[in-house]
Amino acid sequence: MKNLIIYAHPNSASLNHFFKQTVVESLEKKGEEVIVRDLNEINFNPVLSLEDMHGQRMGKVADEIKTEQDFITWADQLIFIYPIWWTGMPAIMKGFIDRVFSYGFAYRYDQGIQKGLLTGKKAIIINSHGKSNAEYEAMGMDKALELTSDTGIFTYCGLEIQKHFYFDKADRASAESIEDWENQIKMTFKFTDEILN
Repeated sequence: MKNLIIYAHPNSASLNHFFKQTVVESLEKKGEEVIVRDLNEINFNPVLSLEDMHGQRMGKVADEIKTEQDFITWADQLIFIYPIWWTGMPAIMKGFIDRVFSYGFAYRYDQGIQKGLLTGKKAIIINSHGKSNAEYEAMGMDKALELTSDTGIFTYCGLEIQKHFYFDKADRASAESIEDWENQIKMTFKFTDEILN
């Protein structure tokens, strides 16, 4: 299977970087193809410009956007790894969605009916956040995140979500928690083929 990891965290000593490495190692161990797009490393420009908007209406995108779309087209499975900051995606990941998941590539409207164009592709999302899952549940933030990201972006574009991890209290994670998260990730990718087939 062809796997595209879309990763957003500027710190190579972060938990998210550890999650990315765990995913890469798990997939390579299975002999699967893996490409990593580290948005900070490639200095991805997240700003959707007026030029971008005009181009999208005409079905044209900038060369750097076409490159990212080609990677997505290549992949069978997309793996998004990023922290939850201010109850949402880091700006660079949101900008990636704004610019790369463009009309005519990720979705379109047929006679007023929305249609996702990334159907047939799987998605796994790995997030870390500072609050506890219990706190997020108490305030309804868990449902809000699911609605705005899973439903509002990924499913909207036709992706089939296999798993969405929310690793909580990540800013004060114990060694035991990190080991548990690592094992959860490894188990998910160990059995991904069985999930997909």
